[in-house]
Amino acid sequence: MVTNSSMNHQEFRARQKTIELEGIMDFPVRVAYTDLGEGEPIVLLHGIPTWSYLYNNVIPKLVENYRVIAPDLLGHGWSDRRDRFDRSLVIQAKMILRFLDFLKLERVNLVGHDTGGGVSLILAIEASERINRLVLANIVVYDSWPIDDMLMLGHPMWKHKSNQEIVDYLVGGLEYGISRPEQLTEEFKEGIVAPYADEEGKISLIRNASALNTNHTMALVERHSTITAQTLLLWGVEDPWQQIKDGERLKQEIPNAKLVRVEKASHWIPQDAPEEFASEIQTFLQQTQQIS
Repeated sequence: MVTNSSMNHQEFRARQKTIELEGIMDFPVRVAYTDLGEGEPIVLLHGIPTWSYLYNNVIPKLVENYRVIAPDLLGHGWSDRRDRFDRSLVIQAKMILRFLDFLKLERVNLVGHDTGGGVSLILAIEASERINRLVLANIVVYDSWPIDDMLMLGHPMWKHKSNQEIVDYLVGGLEYGISRPEQLTEEFKEGIVAPYADEEGKISLIRNASALNTNHTMALVERHSTITAQTLLLWGVEDPWQQIKDGERLKQEIPNAKLVRVEKASHWIPQDAPEEFASEIQTFLQQTQQIS
């Protein structure tokens, strides 16, 4: 099994494990995830419309020193995509707690991007005893949601679009979140959209988008100051959607938060700047080392 290099999306998927979790809905749900390496655990959370493949080029760099765990959120990637459940940030946070229980992990270092960052905020506030250190990268926060394109995609009318129209729409939007042209590879584009290219995936993506709700992030604003985990804000400064001003504001609101600006990087920062992304996380963890 390859663990020390990135791979195409078929190989990435083949390496994933799958479990069933109870206590989230009134029926068990499937969660697909990567779990590699040994040592202190790092959990990587993606956003919309991606899946854990977003971290394809980051995982090999982190797994040299850490246990790296990257789940697909419900309705995303190859986790449960049935049209039968809520996909809101609140439910995703509940799923992650069940997921950590399943893996018998009491405390983890948590990395969140985009809507996965919104989930991470909820966990850092409402389940602080489970979070050792926190990394937030170009996350949805306040009312910066997440792009008009994604909100529009949540309209039921989109279910009448063909699968190819959905794929073309997603691929067309990826370039706006990548600043380094060489990182917008055909492999990356194909890999990100792969779970949403069939009928079940198309409907699941629409339901994911319809679950986007600014109330779930605005309700946290007055509680940012209660976050106790040491926090790194890792921000691609050219992001047109989750802008650097949000990172700057979070730095003022989260106690002792550190803000690192990544130049010539945009929204999909784990793909846009994987070397800097992984390096900054490892430096942060080493500098703030504590007993988990």
